[in-house]
Amino acid sequence: MAWTREQMAARAAKELRDGYYVNLGIGIPTLVSNFIPDGIDVSLQSENGMLGMGPFPYEGEEDADLINAGKQTVSELPDTSYFSSADSFGMVRGGHIDLSILGAMQVAQNGDLANWMIPGKMVKGMGGAMDLVAGVKRVVVVMEHSAKDGPKLLKTCNLPLTGEKVVDLVVTDLAVFTIDKYGKDGMALIELADGVTLDEVKAKTEAEFRVALKNA
Repeated sequence: MAWTREQMAARAAKELRDGYYVNLGIGIPTLVSNFIPDGIDVSLQSENGMLGMGPFPYEGEEDADLINAGKQTVSELPDTSYFSSADSFGMVRGGHIDLSILGAMQVAQNGDLANWMIPGKMVKGMGGAMDLVAGVKRVVVVMEHSAKDGPKLLKTCNLPLTGEKVVDLVVTDLAVFTIDKYGKDGMALIELADGVTLDEVKAKTEAEFRVALKNA
């Protein structure tokens, strides 16, 4: 049985470390904020100019002026800081963000990422993904394992790239993979979702990977 969106977010949250500055992309990655492990203190950064985002507000307590990069209302904390978008991207490009967790349409076995457009379809904007994957120290992708037309983990991406050799870890609804983007170890399967078999993952994955299951 595949992981739910919440279970995927919870698994990605295990990559958080105490003291990290973290940027969460729209979609499933925003759920990671609900699963920050006990004893771990992280600061969530949004490229629209907010550092130290609080939890999503309860209904009726929303402040329309407090939003994340995905236009969702958020809350502030006692130590929240506000600044311009230019300063925010200066943090990203300057290498001051430790971890970015974002979604993707495709990931290649060498760490290439495609997540900003599909040719022929409307593009609202490329957002900050290109800056994030180029400037952040570590990149984790959280996505569904397959699209309607086939695998999303590929030998080579066929959509326009967001970045080359940028992905360090992929969490899907079926499994978790590490990517040695600059070495010779390539992509490695390290975890299976509950009830998911190795044969199922192989059948739904075009990318070449080695099996390095932690419980094997």
